[in-house]
Amino acid sequence: MPMEGEDMTTTINVDGTRPRPPVVGSLVYLVMNLVVGIGAFVTFAVLFSVGIGTAVVWVGLPLLALAIILCRVGGQVERARVYALLDTYIAMPHEPLPATKRWQARVKDPATWKSLTYFVLLLPIGIAEFSVMVAAWSTSLGLFALPVYFRYLPGGEYRMWDWNHPWIVVDSTFEALPFALVGLALLAGTLVLTKGMGAAHARFARMMLGPSPRSVDGERTLVAGGVM
Repeated sequence: MPMEGEDMTTTINVDGTRPRPPVVGSLVYLVMNLVVGIGAFVTFAVLFSVGIGTAVVWVGLPLLALAIILCRVGGQVERARVYALLDTYIAMPHEPLPATKRWQARVKDPATWKSLTYFVLLLPIGIAEFSVMVAAWSTSLGLFALPVYFRYLPGGEYRMWDWNHPWIVVDSTFEALPFALVGLALLAGTLVLTKGMGAAHARFARMMLGPSPRSVDGERTLVAGGVM
């Protein structure tokens, strides 16, 4: 039990385990990154551009302060999202804030600016991840389910590439079976791809949102209190 007057803090151990995200969690996370990336990029672009532009008349200082707070809070939210969907723990990178000059400590904290960099990069990364996931899953599932839905298409047949001058026409279950086998193979590859992209993003998030390698030393623990 802590003695009277002793600060209550929570310690978080550094976890160096290899990310092994689930398929469903990875898919949800990678698709969400497009929306999160757009929202984060627009928010920080507006706050920093307007804040810096109007800082000379002091109007921009509250906006810059809000942007710094959002960098740190957003990092916390993103670490929680990575843990919930990618099953990857990211240790808290922020040192405890001092009793005085707390804003100066926030600004000088490298983790604040690493979080900002992460959210700026999340837009192009999110676009790429969303595009790859939509293309891979739609193609593999579309081919795999072709024997089921081709008869409900216009004319009761599936026409590949050009509808008016198709290269291939599928109008029977027997003709659709080879495409279903190709779709099954692609689906297996899509599962591996989804897990791989989820693990890659988890490592990227851990690098940008976790403690720097210089601050991680064996069993060292980081204090998680007072980071905002």
